[in-house]
Amino acid sequence: MNGESVMKPKDVMVGEAGGIPLIDLSLLNDPDTSDDPRALAGLVAQIGDACKNWGFFQVTNHGVPSDLLRGLLTAGKFFFDLPLEEKRKVRRDEENPLGYFDTEHTKNVRDWKEVFDFMADNGTVKPASYEPADEEHHKFINQWPEYPPQLREACEEYGRNVEKLSYKLFELISMSLGLPAKRFNGFSKEQTSFIRLNYYPPCPTPELTLGVGQHKDAGALTVLAQDDVGGLEVKRKTDGEWIRVKPIPDSYIINVGDIIQVLRFTVDPNLTTM
Repeated sequence: MNGESVMKPKDVMVGEAGGIPLIDLSLLNDPDTSDDPRALAGLVAQIGDACKNWGFFQVTNHGVPSDLLRGLLTAGKFFFDLPLEEKRKVRRDEENPLGYFDTEHTKNVRDWKEVFDFMADNGTVKPASYEPADEEHHKFINQWPEYPPQLREACEEYGRNVEKLSYKLFELISMSLGLPAKRFNGFSKEQTSFIRLNYYPPCPTPELTLGVGQHKDAGALTVLAQDDVGGLEVKRKTDGEWIRVKPIPDSYIINVGDIIQVLRFTVDPNLTTM
């Protein structure tokens, strides 16, 4: 059910034909059609097929206002264009994984990127370890830079709206497995919506490096907005071919992560493999 995403060097052959499924979600946002059982069944079938054969799909008419993303990208660009010493004032560290970072690695290889991480729900409390007897907790606090001042509001508003979209997708995936729409909701009561701004600066030797190396996403769902530059590639499950994902304005790329696979078997180990 899971897929892989990657930013690959230029010398790797990548196909463009037969891209990831493109799914129109306007049904969910139209009160005149949202209660149509046949239309909903068709949408659920599309979601299920995309999860089974790809682990990825692209959605349009998703309900997230496009001006929110534009505002976020504008504020984010302003931030990443700041001098390094200014950005490092909100640098993440061992105590707090939120904020700016520019030396991240994927599978022990340094990525060619800068990131800014925040959470939709500020002040998230998490266990200090995976040991059941460990009662210590850590509180993660968003770090907001002084400049640009509009970055915080843009991040928070965008995060709330994308979180709503994620819950809608959660329900569609649950229904595609033959389960009630809200069957997975109980598992997300203490969930964390982790949001990242990725910046890929110009590289003098792009044939020798990756923006982000080959990887799988460990979360439940990744909702990715790709700009008009593009560069994302995904691995098709049916034949292992890498496919370049063409940027489509006002769309989101959905990556089904590892946690969905865990939830599926937790609910019913006998469910048909996706």
